[in-house]
Amino acid sequence: MTENIEWDDLSTGEFELAERAALRRVAGLSTELEDVTEVEYRQLRLERVVLVGVWTEGTAADSEASLAELARLAETAGSEVLEGVVQRRDRPDPATYIGSGKVTELRDVVLSSGADTVICDGELSPGQLRQLEEKLKVKVIDRTALILDIFAQHTSSKEGKAQVELAQLQYLMPRLRGWGETLSRQAGGRAGGGNGGVGLRGPGETKIETDRRRIRARISKLRREIAAMSVIRETKRGKRVANEVPSVAIAGYTNAGKSSLLNALTGAGVLVEDALFATLDPTTRRALTPDGLAYTLTDTVGFVRHLPHQLVEAFRSTLEEVADSDLLVHVVDGSDGMPEKQVTAVREVLREINEKRDAPMPPELLVVNKIDAVGELGMARLRHLFPDAVFVSAHSGIGIDELRTVIANRVPRPEVVVEALVPYARGEVVARVHREGEVLSEKHTENGTLVSARVRPDLAGVLEQFSVNGTPA
Repeated sequence: MTENIEWDDLSTGEFELAERAALRRVAGLSTELEDVTEVEYRQLRLERVVLVGVWTEGTAADSEASLAELARLAETAGSEVLEGVVQRRDRPDPATYIGSGKVTELRDVVLSSGADTVICDGELSPGQLRQLEEKLKVKVIDRTALILDIFAQHTSSKEGKAQVELAQLQYLMPRLRGWGETLSRQAGGRAGGGNGGVGLRGPGETKIETDRRRIRARISKLRREIAAMSVIRETKRGKRVANEVPSVAIAGYTNAGKSSLLNALTGAGVLVEDALFATLDPTTRRALTPDGLAYTLTDTVGFVRHLPHQLVEAFRSTLEEVADSDLLVHVVDGSDGMPEKQVTAVREVLREINEKRDAPMPPELLVVNKIDAVGELGMARLRHLFPDAVFVSAHSGIGIDELRTVIANRVPRPEVVVEALVPYARGEVVARVHREGEVLSEKHTENGTLVSARVRPDLAGVLEQFSVNGTPA
Protein backbone atom coordinates (compact mmCIF):
# COMPACT_ATOMS: atom_id res chain seq x y z
CA MET A 1 0.00 0.00 0.00
CA THR A 2 2.84 2.40 0.84
CA GLU A 3 4.47 1.79 -2.52
CA ASN A 4 1.18 2.57 -4.30
CA ILE A 5 0.85 5.84 -2.43
CA GLU A 6 4.39 6.85 -3.42
CA TRP A 7 3.69 6.14 -7.09
CA ASP A 8 0.42 8.07 -6.90
CA ASP A 9 2.36 11.12 -5.70
CA LEU A 10 4.58 11.18 -8.79
CA SER A 11 3.94 13.73 -11.52
CA THR A 12 3.76 12.81 -15.20
CA GLY A 13 7.33 13.93 -15.75
CA GLU A 14 8.60 11.90 -12.78
CA PHE A 15 6.88 8.80 -14.18
CA GLU A 16 8.59 9.33 -17.55
CA LEU A 17 11.97 9.88 -15.89
CA ALA A 18 11.62 6.69 -13.83
CA GLU A 19 10.64 4.73 -16.94
CA ARG A 20 13.59 6.15 -18.89
CA ALA A 21 16.02 5.27 -16.09
CA ALA A 22 14.67 1.74 -15.85
CA LEU A 23 16.29 0.70 -19.14
CA ARG A 24 19.96 1.42 -19.79
CA ARG A 25 22.35 0.10 -22.40
CA VAL A 26 24.85 -2.42 -21.06
CA ALA A 27 28.27 -2.52 -22.74
CA GLY A 28 29.64 -5.86 -23.87
CA LEU A 29 26.33 -7.66 -24.32
CA SER A 30 25.79 -6.86 -27.99
CA THR A 31 25.36 -9.79 -30.40
CA GLU A 32 25.66 -7.54 -33.43
CA LEU A 33 27.82 -8.69 -36.33
CA GLU A 34 31.42 -7.52 -36.04
CA ASP A 35 31.80 -6.91 -39.77
CA VAL A 36 29.73 -3.74 -40.15
CA THR A 37 29.80 -4.02 -43.96
CA GLU A 38 27.81 -7.29 -43.98
CA VAL A 39 24.38 -5.79 -43.41
CA GLU A 40 22.65 -2.57 -44.27
CA TYR A 41 20.04 -2.28 -41.54
CA ARG A 42 21.70 -2.34 -38.12
CA GLN A 43 21.09 -0.55 -34.87
CA LEU A 44 23.37 2.27 -33.81
CA ARG A 45 25.96 0.76 -31.50
CA LEU A 46 27.15 3.53 -29.22
CA GLU A 47 28.77 1.93 -26.20
CA ARG A 48 32.41 3.12 -26.59
CA VAL A 49 33.03 5.98 -28.98
CA VAL A 50 35.75 8.25 -30.34
CA LEU A 51 34.74 11.75 -31.46
CA VAL A 52 36.21 13.43 -34.55
CA GLY A 53 35.81 17.07 -35.53
CA VAL A 54 37.10 19.26 -38.37
CA TRP A 55 37.92 22.85 -37.41
CA THR A 56 37.27 24.97 -40.50
CA GLU A 57 36.30 28.37 -39.07
CA GLY A 58 36.02 30.32 -35.84
CA THR A 59 38.33 30.10 -32.87
CA ALA A 60 39.83 27.08 -31.16
CA ALA A 61 37.37 27.65 -28.30
CA ASP A 62 34.45 27.37 -30.76
CA SER A 63 35.84 24.08 -32.09
CA GLU A 64 36.31 22.66 -28.59
CA ALA A 65 32.82 23.77 -27.56
CA SER A 66 31.32 22.03 -30.59
CA LEU A 67 33.16 18.79 -29.76
CA ALA A 68 32.12 19.07 -26.09
CA GLU A 69 28.51 19.39 -27.21
CA LEU A 70 28.96 16.32 -29.42
CA ALA A 71 30.24 14.45 -26.34
CA ARG A 72 27.09 15.40 -24.43
CA LEU A 73 24.95 14.24 -27.33
CA ALA A 74 26.79 10.91 -27.40
CA GLU A 75 26.36 10.46 -23.64
CA THR A 76 22.66 11.29 -23.94
CA ALA A 77 22.38 8.53 -26.55
CA GLY A 78 23.84 6.06 -24.06
CA SER A 79 27.51 5.88 -25.02
CA GLU A 80 30.85 6.22 -23.24
CA VAL A 81 33.16 8.82 -24.80
CA LEU A 82 36.79 7.63 -24.82
CA GLU A 83 38.67 10.14 -26.98
CA GLY A 84 38.08 13.33 -28.93
CA VAL A 85 40.27 14.59 -31.78
CA VAL A 86 40.06 17.73 -33.90
CA GLN A 87 41.66 18.22 -37.32
CA ARG A 88 42.45 21.77 -38.57
CA ARG A 89 41.52 22.07 -42.26
CA ASP A 90 40.23 24.74 -44.61
CA ARG A 91 37.35 22.42 -45.47
CA PRO A 92 36.47 18.77 -44.80
CA ASP A 93 38.15 16.28 -47.11
CA PRO A 94 35.58 15.23 -49.76
CA ALA A 95 36.72 11.60 -49.63
CA THR A 96 37.41 10.82 -45.96
CA TYR A 97 36.29 13.99 -44.06
CA ILE A 98 39.64 14.32 -42.22
CA GLY A 99 42.17 13.30 -44.90
CA SER A 100 43.83 9.95 -45.63
CA GLY A 101 46.80 10.56 -43.33
CA LYS A 102 44.61 11.41 -40.36
CA VAL A 103 42.44 8.37 -41.03
CA THR A 104 45.49 6.19 -40.34
CA GLU A 105 46.15 8.06 -37.09
CA LEU A 106 42.48 7.75 -36.16
CA ARG A 107 42.64 4.00 -36.80
CA ASP A 108 45.49 3.76 -34.24
CA VAL A 109 43.42 5.73 -31.71
CA VAL A 110 40.46 3.42 -32.23
CA LEU A 111 42.60 0.31 -31.74
CA SER A 112 44.39 1.61 -28.66
CA SER A 113 41.20 2.80 -26.96
CA GLY A 114 39.09 -0.25 -27.83
CA ALA A 115 36.33 1.88 -29.33
CA ASP A 116 33.67 0.31 -31.52
CA THR A 117 32.14 3.52 -32.92
CA VAL A 118 33.45 6.77 -34.41
CA ILE A 119 31.18 9.85 -34.39
CA CYS A 120 32.00 12.74 -36.71
CA ASP A 121 31.02 16.31 -35.79
CA GLY A 122 29.31 17.09 -39.07
CA GLU A 123 27.06 15.52 -41.69
CA LEU A 124 28.98 12.98 -43.77
CA SER A 125 28.26 12.33 -47.42
CA PRO A 126 27.49 8.72 -48.41
CA GLY A 127 30.98 8.44 -49.95
CA GLN A 128 32.74 9.74 -46.82
CA LEU A 129 30.74 7.36 -44.64
CA ARG A 130 31.63 4.35 -46.79
CA GLN A 131 35.33 5.27 -47.02
CA LEU A 132 35.71 5.77 -43.27
CA GLU A 133 34.01 2.48 -42.40
CA GLU A 134 36.17 0.57 -44.87
CA LYS A 135 39.40 2.07 -43.50
CA LEU A 136 38.55 2.14 -39.78
CA LYS A 137 36.71 -1.23 -39.67
CA VAL A 138 34.29 0.10 -37.03
CA LYS A 139 30.85 1.69 -37.11
CA VAL A 140 30.95 5.34 -38.25
CA ILE A 141 28.06 7.75 -37.81
CA ASP A 142 27.75 11.51 -38.09
CA ARG A 143 26.19 14.22 -35.96
CA THR A 144 22.88 14.02 -37.81
CA ALA A 145 22.48 10.26 -37.24
CA LEU A 146 23.35 10.75 -33.56
CA ILE A 147 20.68 13.41 -33.05
CA LEU A 148 18.13 11.30 -34.92
CA ASP A 149 18.95 8.38 -32.61
CA ILE A 150 18.34 10.55 -29.53
CA PHE A 151 15.02 11.76 -30.94
CA ALA A 152 13.98 8.16 -31.63
CA GLN A 153 14.75 7.23 -28.00
CA HIS A 154 12.99 10.17 -26.34
CA THR A 155 9.87 10.84 -28.36
CA SER A 156 6.72 9.19 -27.01
CA SER A 157 3.69 10.63 -28.83
CA LYS A 158 2.30 9.08 -32.01
CA GLU A 159 2.95 12.25 -34.01
CA GLY A 160 6.47 12.59 -32.62
CA LYS A 161 7.35 9.01 -33.56
CA ALA A 162 6.03 9.54 -37.08
CA GLN A 163 8.03 12.76 -37.43
CA VAL A 164 11.25 11.10 -36.26
CA GLU A 165 10.76 8.10 -38.57
CA LEU A 166 10.20 10.46 -41.48
CA ALA A 167 13.43 12.32 -40.69
CA GLN A 168 15.35 9.03 -40.37
CA LEU A 169 14.10 7.73 -43.72
CA GLN A 170 14.93 11.02 -45.44
CA TYR A 171 18.44 10.76 -44.00
CA LEU A 172 18.80 7.06 -44.95
CA MET A 173 17.58 7.36 -48.53
CA PRO A 174 20.82 8.63 -50.16
CA ARG A 175 22.97 6.45 -47.87
CA LEU A 176 21.61 3.01 -48.74
CA ARG A 177 24.41 0.52 -49.29
CA GLY A 178 25.41 -3.01 -48.24
CA TRP A 179 23.42 -5.81 -49.83
CA GLY A 180 22.38 -3.57 -52.71
CA GLU A 181 26.00 -3.17 -53.85
CA THR A 182 26.62 -6.91 -54.13
CA LEU A 183 23.70 -7.62 -56.48
CA SER A 184 24.23 -6.72 -60.12
CA ARG A 185 21.41 -5.35 -62.20
CA GLN A 186 19.49 -8.04 -64.01
CA ALA A 187 18.92 -7.12 -67.61
CA GLY A 188 15.66 -7.93 -69.34
CA GLY A 189 14.61 -8.83 -72.90
CA ARG A 190 17.29 -9.29 -75.54
CA ALA A 191 19.90 -7.79 -73.25
CA GLY A 192 19.23 -10.59 -70.78
CA GLY A 193 19.55 -13.24 -73.44
CA GLY A 194 22.69 -11.72 -74.89
CA ASN A 195 24.50 -11.02 -71.61
CA GLY A 196 23.38 -13.57 -69.08
CA GLY A 197 21.28 -16.16 -70.81
CA VAL A 198 18.48 -18.18 -69.29
CA GLY A 199 17.62 -17.28 -65.70
CA LEU A 200 18.82 -13.68 -65.82
CA ARG A 201 15.94 -12.17 -67.76
CA GLY A 202 14.24 -10.00 -65.17
CA PRO A 203 12.68 -6.63 -64.46
CA GLY A 204 16.06 -4.92 -64.29
CA GLU A 205 15.74 -3.77 -60.69
CA THR A 206 18.45 -4.25 -58.07
CA LYS A 207 17.88 -4.86 -54.38
CA ILE A 208 18.94 -1.31 -53.51
CA GLU A 209 16.37 0.11 -55.93
CA THR A 210 13.69 -2.03 -54.32
CA ASP A 211 14.69 -0.65 -50.91
CA ARG A 212 14.55 2.91 -52.20
CA ARG A 213 11.10 2.36 -53.69
CA ARG A 214 9.80 0.99 -50.39
CA ILE A 215 11.33 3.89 -48.46
CA ARG A 216 9.74 6.42 -50.83
CA ALA A 217 6.37 4.74 -50.32
CA ARG A 218 6.82 4.81 -46.55
CA ILE A 219 7.85 8.48 -46.64
CA SER A 220 4.70 9.35 -48.61
CA LYS A 221 2.54 7.47 -46.10
CA LEU A 222 4.20 9.17 -43.11
CA ARG A 223 3.70 12.60 -44.66
CA ARG A 224 0.00 11.89 -45.10
CA GLU A 225 -0.29 10.69 -41.49
CA ILE A 226 1.55 13.74 -40.13
CA ALA A 227 -0.65 16.05 -42.20
CA ALA A 228 -3.75 14.35 -40.79
CA MET A 229 -2.45 14.62 -37.22
CA SER A 230 -1.56 18.27 -37.72
CA VAL A 231 -5.23 18.93 -38.49
CA ILE A 232 -6.09 17.86 -34.94
CA ARG A 233 -3.54 20.30 -33.53
CA GLU A 234 -4.82 23.05 -35.83
CA THR A 235 -8.35 22.38 -34.53
CA LYS A 236 -7.24 22.73 -30.91
CA ARG A 237 -5.27 25.84 -31.75
CA GLY A 238 -8.27 27.20 -33.68
CA LYS A 239 -10.47 26.85 -30.59
CA ARG A 240 -7.97 28.89 -28.56
CA VAL A 241 -7.84 31.52 -31.30
CA ALA A 242 -11.65 31.63 -31.51
CA ASN A 243 -11.82 32.20 -27.77
CA GLU A 244 -8.99 34.72 -28.17
CA VAL A 245 -6.88 33.10 -25.47
CA PRO A 246 -3.35 34.56 -25.67
CA SER A 247 -0.67 31.96 -26.42
CA VAL A 248 2.93 32.02 -25.22
CA ALA A 249 5.51 29.64 -26.73
CA ILE A 250 8.66 28.63 -24.86
CA ALA A 251 11.58 28.00 -27.22
CA GLY A 252 15.31 27.80 -26.79
CA TYR A 253 18.46 25.74 -26.92
CA THR A 254 18.28 22.16 -25.72
CA ASN A 255 18.81 21.74 -21.96
CA ALA A 256 18.34 25.48 -21.37
CA GLY A 257 15.59 24.70 -18.83
CA LYS A 258 12.40 25.18 -20.88
CA SER A 259 10.51 22.35 -19.18
CA SER A 260 11.68 23.52 -15.74
CA LEU A 261 10.41 27.00 -16.55
CA LEU A 262 7.04 25.60 -17.67
CA ASN A 263 6.79 23.70 -14.37
CA ALA A 264 7.73 26.81 -12.39
CA LEU A 265 5.10 28.95 -14.13
CA THR A 266 2.24 26.44 -14.28
CA GLY A 267 3.06 23.47 -12.03
CA ALA A 268 2.69 21.22 -15.09
CA GLY A 269 4.94 18.46 -13.71
CA VAL A 270 6.48 17.60 -17.11
CA LEU A 271 9.68 15.58 -17.43
CA VAL A 272 12.85 17.42 -16.36
CA GLU A 273 16.26 15.81 -16.92
CA ASP A 274 19.81 17.15 -17.22
CA ALA A 275 20.24 15.80 -20.75
CA LEU A 276 20.08 17.10 -24.30
CA PHE A 277 16.67 16.73 -25.97
CA ALA A 278 15.15 15.24 -22.80
CA THR A 279 11.64 16.35 -23.83
CA LEU A 280 10.50 16.42 -27.47
CA ASP A 281 6.71 16.29 -27.45
CA PRO A 282 5.07 19.74 -27.14
CA THR A 283 3.19 20.38 -23.90
CA THR A 284 0.53 23.10 -23.56
CA ARG A 285 -0.70 24.25 -20.15
CA ARG A 286 -3.04 27.01 -18.94
CA ALA A 287 -1.56 29.83 -16.87
CA LEU A 288 -2.81 33.04 -15.27
CA THR A 289 -1.29 36.48 -15.08
CA PRO A 290 -1.06 38.09 -11.62
CA ASP A 291 -4.32 39.96 -12.34
CA GLY A 292 -6.15 36.79 -13.42
CA LEU A 293 -5.95 36.87 -17.24
CA ALA A 294 -5.75 33.35 -18.70
CA TYR A 295 -3.21 32.42 -21.37
CA THR A 296 -1.55 29.22 -22.64
CA LEU A 297 2.10 28.21 -22.31
CA THR A 298 3.55 25.74 -24.82
CA ASP A 299 6.89 23.99 -24.29
CA THR A 300 8.47 23.12 -27.66
CA VAL A 301 11.33 20.91 -28.82
CA GLY A 302 14.83 22.20 -28.07
CA PHE A 303 17.24 23.46 -30.71
CA VAL A 304 20.95 22.84 -31.21
CA ARG A 305 23.73 24.09 -33.47
CA HIS A 306 23.38 22.57 -36.94
CA LEU A 307 20.01 20.98 -36.18
CA PRO A 308 19.51 18.43 -39.00
CA HIS A 309 17.37 19.90 -41.74
CA GLN A 310 15.47 16.61 -41.92
CA LEU A 311 14.25 17.21 -38.37
CA VAL A 312 13.35 20.83 -39.05
CA GLU A 313 11.30 19.72 -42.05
CA ALA A 314 9.65 16.80 -40.24
CA PHE A 315 8.85 18.86 -37.13
CA ARG A 316 7.80 21.94 -39.11
CA SER A 317 4.11 21.58 -38.24
CA THR A 318 4.98 21.23 -34.54
CA LEU A 319 7.48 24.10 -34.54
CA GLU A 320 4.91 26.37 -36.16
CA GLU A 321 3.33 26.53 -32.69
CA VAL A 322 6.15 29.00 -32.00
CA ALA A 323 5.48 31.11 -35.08
CA ASP A 324 1.72 31.25 -34.42
CA SER A 325 2.01 32.32 -30.78
CA ASP A 326 1.37 35.82 -29.46
CA LEU A 327 4.64 35.93 -27.52
CA LEU A 328 7.87 33.94 -27.85
CA VAL A 329 9.73 33.28 -24.59
CA HIS A 330 13.29 32.51 -25.74
CA VAL A 331 15.09 30.65 -22.92
CA VAL A 332 18.89 30.86 -22.73
CA ASP A 333 21.20 28.80 -20.50
CA GLY A 334 23.06 31.45 -18.49
CA SER A 335 25.56 28.89 -17.18
CA ASP A 336 26.77 28.03 -20.69
CA GLY A 337 30.20 29.32 -21.69
CA MET A 338 28.90 30.94 -24.90
CA PRO A 339 25.21 31.78 -24.48
CA GLU A 340 25.28 34.17 -27.43
CA LYS A 341 25.98 31.18 -29.72
CA GLN A 342 22.85 29.50 -28.37
CA VAL A 343 20.76 32.57 -29.18
CA THR A 344 22.14 32.70 -32.72
CA ALA A 345 21.48 28.98 -33.32
CA VAL A 346 17.86 29.22 -32.12
CA ARG A 347 17.14 32.31 -34.21
CA GLU A 348 18.58 30.61 -37.31
CA VAL A 349 16.20 27.67 -36.91
CA LEU A 350 13.24 29.98 -36.28
CA ARG A 351 14.16 31.95 -39.38
CA GLU A 352 14.23 28.71 -41.40
CA ILE A 353 10.80 27.74 -40.05
CA ASN A 354 9.35 31.13 -40.94
CA GLU A 355 10.74 31.29 -44.49
CA LYS A 356 7.60 29.78 -46.03
CA ARG A 357 5.23 31.92 -43.96
CA ASP A 358 3.86 35.33 -44.83
CA ALA A 359 3.11 36.33 -41.23
CA PRO A 360 5.88 37.89 -39.12
CA MET A 361 7.38 36.15 -36.11
CA PRO A 362 5.84 37.00 -32.72
CA PRO A 363 7.63 39.44 -30.38
CA GLU A 364 10.49 37.82 -28.48
CA LEU A 365 11.08 37.91 -24.73
CA LEU A 366 14.61 36.77 -23.86
CA VAL A 367 14.82 34.86 -20.57
CA VAL A 368 18.23 33.90 -19.14
CA ASN A 369 17.82 30.82 -16.96
CA LYS A 370 20.11 29.06 -14.40
CA ILE A 371 21.48 32.29 -12.92
CA ASP A 372 21.91 30.50 -9.59
CA ALA A 373 24.86 28.70 -11.24
CA VAL A 374 26.51 31.95 -12.40
CA GLY A 375 28.91 34.08 -10.36
CA GLU A 376 28.95 37.88 -10.09
CA LEU A 377 31.39 38.28 -12.98
CA GLY A 378 29.27 35.97 -15.14
CA MET A 379 26.11 37.92 -14.30
CA ALA A 380 27.81 41.18 -15.30
CA ARG A 381 28.71 39.64 -18.66
CA LEU A 382 25.17 38.30 -19.17
CA ARG A 383 23.61 41.69 -18.39
CA HIS A 384 25.98 43.27 -20.90
CA LEU A 385 25.16 40.68 -23.58
CA PHE A 386 21.38 40.70 -23.00
CA PRO A 387 20.41 44.07 -21.49
CA ASP A 388 16.67 43.57 -22.19
CA ALA A 389 16.44 40.01 -20.85
CA VAL A 390 14.71 38.72 -17.71
CA PHE A 391 17.07 36.78 -15.44
CA VAL A 392 15.59 33.81 -13.60
CA SER A 393 16.34 30.47 -12.01
CA ALA A 394 13.57 27.94 -12.58
CA HIS A 395 15.26 25.63 -10.06
CA SER A 396 15.38 28.06 -7.10
CA GLY A 397 12.49 30.34 -8.14
CA ILE A 398 14.60 33.50 -8.46
CA GLY A 399 12.95 35.99 -10.82
CA ILE A 400 9.88 33.85 -11.58
CA ASP A 401 7.44 36.43 -10.16
CA GLU A 402 9.11 39.15 -12.22
CA LEU A 403 8.83 36.96 -15.31
CA ARG A 404 5.10 36.45 -14.69
CA THR A 405 4.66 40.22 -14.52
CA VAL A 406 6.62 40.81 -17.74
CA ILE A 407 4.62 38.14 -19.59
CA ALA A 408 1.39 39.70 -18.31
CA ASN A 409 2.48 43.05 -19.74
CA ARG A 410 3.46 41.54 -23.11
CA VAL A 411 0.47 39.27 -23.90
CA PRO A 412 -2.44 40.81 -25.84
CA ARG A 413 -5.09 42.39 -23.64
CA PRO A 414 -8.86 42.63 -24.17
CA GLU A 415 -9.68 45.81 -26.10
CA VAL A 416 -13.32 46.71 -25.29
CA VAL A 417 -14.18 48.44 -21.99
CA VAL A 418 -17.72 47.75 -20.76
CA GLU A 419 -19.74 48.72 -17.71
CA ALA A 420 -22.67 46.39 -17.11
CA LEU A 421 -25.23 45.63 -14.38
CA VAL A 422 -25.58 41.83 -14.46
CA PRO A 423 -28.54 40.30 -12.56
CA TYR A 424 -27.65 37.86 -9.81
CA ALA A 425 -29.52 35.18 -11.74
CA ARG A 426 -26.87 35.44 -14.48
CA GLY A 427 -23.88 34.64 -12.32
CA GLU A 428 -22.27 32.62 -15.15
CA VAL A 429 -21.81 35.86 -17.12
CA VAL A 430 -19.89 37.47 -14.25
CA ALA A 431 -17.81 34.31 -13.90
CA ARG A 432 -16.97 34.47 -17.60
CA VAL A 433 -15.92 38.11 -17.26
CA HIS A 434 -13.53 37.10 -14.48
CA ARG A 435 -12.24 34.16 -16.50
CA GLU A 436 -11.77 35.81 -19.90
CA GLY A 437 -11.59 39.53 -19.21
CA GLU A 438 -9.78 42.03 -17.03
CA VAL A 439 -12.02 43.26 -14.22
CA LEU A 440 -11.43 46.95 -13.48
CA SER A 441 -14.03 47.30 -10.72
CA GLU A 442 -16.88 45.29 -9.23
CA LYS A 443 -19.72 46.30 -6.91
CA HIS A 444 -22.71 44.37 -5.60
CA THR A 445 -25.97 46.39 -5.72
CA GLU A 446 -29.63 45.66 -5.02
CA ASN A 447 -30.33 44.85 -8.66
CA GLY A 448 -27.22 42.84 -9.48
CA THR A 449 -23.45 42.99 -9.91
CA LEU A 450 -22.13 46.24 -11.33
CA VAL A 451 -18.93 45.33 -13.14
CA SER A 452 -16.52 47.41 -15.17
CA ALA A 453 -14.15 45.33 -17.24
CA ARG A 454 -11.94 45.17 -20.29
CA VAL A 455 -13.18 42.29 -22.49
CA ARG A 456 -12.92 40.95 -26.00
CA PRO A 457 -15.50 41.75 -28.69
CA ASP A 458 -17.38 38.44 -28.42
CA LEU A 459 -17.88 38.83 -24.66
CA ALA A 460 -18.75 42.51 -25.15
CA GLY A 461 -21.64 41.39 -27.36
CA VAL A 462 -22.96 39.17 -24.54
CA LEU A 463 -22.69 42.04 -22.02
CA GLU A 464 -24.37 44.55 -24.32
CA GLN A 465 -27.86 43.66 -23.04
CA PHE A 466 -26.73 44.48 -19.48
CA SER A 467 -24.78 47.61 -20.39
CA VAL A 468 -25.35 50.62 -18.12
CA ASN A 469 -24.64 53.08 -20.95
CA GLY A 470 -26.56 51.22 -23.62
CA THR A 471 -23.51 50.09 -25.59
CA PRO A 472 -20.02 49.05 -24.59
CA ALA A 473 -17.34 51.71 -24.69
